[in-house]
This record gives sequence, structure tokens and C-alpha cells, in this order.
Amino acid sequence: MISPRYAREIPQRYRLEASKCKSCGNVSFPPRLVCPECKSREFETIKLNDEGKILTYTIIRVASDTFSKISPFAVAVIEVNDGARLMAQIADSSLDKVAIGKKVKIVFRKIQDEGKSGLHCYGYKAVLN
Repeated sequence: MISPRYAREIPQRYRLEASKCKSCGNVSFPPRLVCPECKSREFETIKLNDEGKILTYTIIRVASDTFSKISPFAVAVIEVNDGARLMAQIADSSLDKVAIGKKVKIVFRKIQDEGKSGLHCYGYKAVLN
């Protein structure tokens, strides 16, 4: 289960914040403490562009209990225009329209309800352009 306080304290979940290395310019999402390219420890925080393209995807046909009511659904690895990659569910589209190379926009959406308490957990999903 996701604790709401914990989830709210993760800036990249709500604001798509990434780290950009001050030495080599590599963009990491989620933010890292050490640059995977040059091993620098100096970063600036940037907000990722909300547009990108699908690099690869899969269709989830048998989902966990939390997501069983919305299956089947697509989950994709997306490269945003800043060069960072993230994984997101594809929303508001039929599965036959999802394809590698399709342009997407990252949007803020409800991800799930937390257990019997019914608390809403929010994050990002992708919609086809």
C-alpha cells in the first residue's frame, strides 16, 4: 500500500522533476545522487517536458487486484523530449492505437484508490497525441 504522505513527498510523481548533471548535462528521472554518465554529484532540478514518444510497450491483460477493473491496459516506456525515460500507463485510448513511435503527452491522473480507506493516489499517465 502507498502511504499518502510518502507519495506526496515525491516531487517527481506530481511535478515531473528530474535532475540534470551540471558536468555533462545528462538528465535522470527519477533524480539521482550520482550521474550515471560522468559520476558527478552536482545536479540542478529541472521540470521535464510533458511530451514524448513511446519506445516500447506491453499490454497487461491479467492485472493485480488493484488494477483488475481496468484491464486490459497498456504500459509504455516513454522518452520525453528532454531525453529522460519513464514508464507510464497509456490512458484514454483503445489498445489497437498504441504503437512504438507514437507521440504522447504526460498528464496528471488518479492512479488508484488505497485499500479500504479509499484514499486517492495520483501520479502521471500518458495519452496519445
